[in-house]
Amino acid sequence: MNISFFASRTMTLYMARMFLVRFLAVLTALVIVLMALDLLGESGDILAYPGNGDTQLWVYVTLRTPQIIARFLPFASLLATLITFVTLNQNSEIISMKAAGISAHQILAPLVVASIGVALVSLAFNERVVARSTATLSAWQGADYGPIPRDRGIVPNIWVRDGDDLIHAIAVRGRGAQAQLQNVTIYDRNGGRLIAIVKGDRAVQVPGMWRITGASRFDVTKGVTIPLPAFDFAKGVTADRFTLSNVDPASKSFLQLRTAIADLEAAGRPTGPLRAGLWHKVSGPLSAVLMPLLAAVAAFGLARSGHLFIRAVIGMALGFAYFVADNFALAMGNLGAYPPFLAAWSPFLLFLLIGETVLIRTEE
Repeated sequence: MNISFFASRTMTLYMARMFLVRFLAVLTALVIVLMALDLLGESGDILAYPGNGDTQLWVYVTLRTPQIIARFLPFASLLATLITFVTLNQNSEIISMKAAGISAHQILAPLVVASIGVALVSLAFNERVVARSTATLSAWQGADYGPIPRDRGIVPNIWVRDGDDLIHAIAVRGRGAQAQLQNVTIYDRNGGRLIAIVKGDRAVQVPGMWRITGASRFDVTKGVTIPLPAFDFAKGVTADRFTLSNVDPASKSFLQLRTAIADLEAAGRPTGPLRAGLWHKVSGPLSAVLMPLLAAVAAFGLARSGHLFIRAVIGMALGFAYFVADNFALAMGNLGAYPPFLAAWSPFLLFLLIGETVLIRTEE
């Protein structure tokens, strides 16, 4: 009995080539159809801005296409796998392989390896292209498809924790050494108990700390307000902890998102949803590796028995069930009901076990 990972070099190249050709064809068809439908819905808003024309429509297509590719690449992998297996089954090639002593896992191996390559390319594509196009498109949509306004460096309503103390600023202007806090309130706490409240109109950076000039301090115990010529606070707190705005995981690469999460944690802000998005940047592209396993039910069984269509439907149902479970788990992670790692990886691991169980109990 052949116990090697691949049945043979010729068989491996033959099946991998079949899968990749069908994958590219399905992905191209999906992108063209979905891009046309999406453009049909958005073209009115794009052309509504004075001066926009065909050029802006093509700009939208170039920015939107990477998002569609990233989102529907696992669907294309699923459909390509089903088409490949149905074709092999109808031509009795699967029967010939099994008659030659090739196991079900050896039949799947070329497609799994090809899917790993697709997942790695998808991961690199998401990091280099999708994140940048998403950030640009979000800014353009925020400007109602007009000229994207310059970032004036104003971040509103910022909260930062410094030990037990809480710092609130109505707005933060500038970046780096030029950052200034407007309408600052400091809640001085000791062991969770509020001691005093310090307020000031403006805070600037001095070496190693921040300083409010013309501040006032309200003593909670005595109930009196004392004017202060200057008040120093937030020793060792850098400006980027105040200038962090809302973080969109889709608009950042893996390394950028990890850095933003570290900065938010240092600022005392919750990062659970962002961590789920961080892990999903890896588990999402890897879902393409699951598709051959979930669609394998369409590969086996006699085509002349009349059950091939039912098997293909079952394989498609398993694939779409994974996407439903993945979106549900990610939503639960964003709500804080699931831990971030579990929200990103539990559907992948669950359907990996389901696919292996179905394959082993039915074919091995």
